[in-house]
Amino acid sequence: MSEFVDGWILGDILGEGAYGEVRLVVNKSTGEAVAMKMVDLGKHPDARNTVRKETTIHRMLSNPYIIQYFGQRSESNIEYIFLEYASGGELFDRIEPDVGMPIEEARKYFRQLIIAVEYLHSRGVAHRDLKPENLLLDANDNLKVSDFGLATVYRLHGKERYLNKKCGTLPYVAPEVLERPYHAEPADIWSCGIILIALLAGELPWDQASKNCSEYSAWKNNSYHYLTPWKKLDRLSLLLLKKILVHVPSVRSSLYDIKKHDWYNTGFYTDVESCNKPALENTQLNNIKEQAFCFSQPELPPVGISLTNMKFEERTGLSFSQPASVENLLVSSQLQAINTQASQNTFQNLVRRMTRCFASTSCEDTVKIITQCLVKKNYHYRVNNFGIITISTVDKRKMPLVFKINIIDMDNKTLIDFRLSKGCGIEFKKEFVKIKTLLNHILLTSNNI
Repeated sequence: MSEFVDGWILGDILGEGAYGEVRLVVNKSTGEAVAMKMVDLGKHPDARNTVRKETTIHRMLSNPYIIQYFGQRSESNIEYIFLEYASGGELFDRIEPDVGMPIEEARKYFRQLIIAVEYLHSRGVAHRDLKPENLLLDANDNLKVSDFGLATVYRLHGKERYLNKKCGTLPYVAPEVLERPYHAEPADIWSCGIILIALLAGELPWDQASKNCSEYSAWKNNSYHYLTPWKKLDRLSLLLLKKILVHVPSVRSSLYDIKKHDWYNTGFYTDVESCNKPALENTQLNNIKEQAFCFSQPELPPVGISLTNMKFEERTGLSFSQPASVENLLVSSQLQAINTQASQNTFQNLVRRMTRCFASTSCEDTVKIITQCLVKKNYHYRVNNFGIITISTVDKRKMPLVFKINIIDMDNKTLIDFRLSKGCGIEFKKEFVKIKTLLNHILLTSNNI
């Protein structure tokens, strides 16, 4: 691990995106952690406007079910965006392929998603890329909407505009997005409906919602009853989805309609009230906060997170995206030992991820065994000098699927960490299960970890 700025250590890679990676940054003294999104504008010059738009929108938002934005820094061609660290990992990791998850668990996450989207729309913001890969979980297992790279403001000063950009991830995109200028809110609601299917059934219903897709045509023509995933769903779930996944946006259920539906409220009357309370309080306080909020400065972090030691620039007249001192922005010295809370136990800073396991073999032997398995199953892969295995394949929709396997010596054990780089999270999980099965003879049981 290396020191990023004074007192903060650069740690694990949490994820990857189209323009860069997300790293964990941990405070040496307190063990507090933030996520740092790194965008290399040298490699991706077209990302400059995207970063500016993303940070402008994200700093407007403050909601318990949306990843908190802390600030931004620039250094040469690198943009650093500091975000709340969601230690619970990715939502798609909780979805068992072709099975889903228990309905009560799905209802909890879906309800939190609806509250988050309702807040976004109240701020005039459309996310436009809602999918399980962009939904994270915090330490308390609460959902956090992330990745505002495709977000846009569709309503300003009470005036709403049509959106024209065709964007998002095809299986989650509403049909009108592919056809014509569209209203923002129904399009986001459609994506929520597809997410609910993924939660309940562990699969997606179609490649895209267009007339050229037979699965979608069957749904639209009401001839889907004996098809998967629909035959997996109970009657009440199906009734809700029939109101959300309506081809005509003007007839589609609104968020208000969804929150009144029996499925949404089943068994949750008390919990719904407590779940809505922080969101309602947040909305009431929002206008007060904005009166004192300057867009060139970071929003105050929530209680329990201290970022003062990160030395963000706060001088009047200087944009927050500019460092106080470029030479102090990155400290590249390697630290041999850190006798602090942050290093007492490596496992404390691991994201809870189900796509990782521990082996009884050494790192070197583990790499050899994994690559032998990959050759046997005709996977296309490459191994870099650090022993990181990158696997490139296609999913059942013939879409690219890229994921990495990190083999790490950790606390006298060998960690095998699978991480999605590109593609569908559910399809990635399927490949993980296949490869893990091939490695069963070297894996440690939970009792031995």
